[in-house]
Amino acid sequence: MMKWIPALMVALTLSACGSSSQPSYYQIPLTDSPVNAQLQNTAGAHPAAIWVDRVTMPDYLSGNGVVYQTSSVKYVMASSHLWASPLDQQLKQALVSDLSAQLPGRVVSAAPLGERPDTLSVNVTGFQGRYDGKAVVSGDWILQRGDHIERRGFSLVLAQRADGYDALVKTLGQGWQRVSAQIARHLADSSVNK
Repeated sequence: MMKWIPALMVALTLSACGSSSQPSYYQIPLTDSPVNAQLQNTAGAHPAAIWVDRVTMPDYLSGNGVVYQTSSVKYVMASSHLWASPLDQQLKQALVSDLSAQLPGRVVSAAPLGERPDTLSVNVTGFQGRYDGKAVVSGDWILQRGDHIERRGFSLVLAQRADGYDALVKTLGQGWQRVSAQIARHLADSSVNK
């Protein structure tokens, strides 16, 4: 009977190593501010609506797993820490929510509204945790107003306040809110200077 105990211990150890833990799913936090804006059809009465056309990103960021940069050249996609929905959709939804809250006189939408909405497209080139405890949010955005097109870059490196994926996702969300605030300030300033 005693000779079966080591075999049983090996079997239990192997089965414990082979079982996978439940995956964790993450969502970028959205702004809680209420949105009150109206789009009027009267030409010239109010600024055009803002259409957030798309948020694009490279393949390594568009997968299901949260990305972590382990060196200056190596990136790892988590296999059990996953985005609850595609990251580009989350970022677009958060951008619409943030801009709506920060620009109460404008209608911001994920679909084109009105005859000639201002069109905003964002290209995200960095949205990951990093080996030094920082979170990286970088890329550029393009705003088209009629025939006028302008492009601006953004590059944020934020310190993570705690360890773990929860803290990383919260820090990335804060970075994205800062990007939204930069875009909102530009839109507000350029509307005044028109």
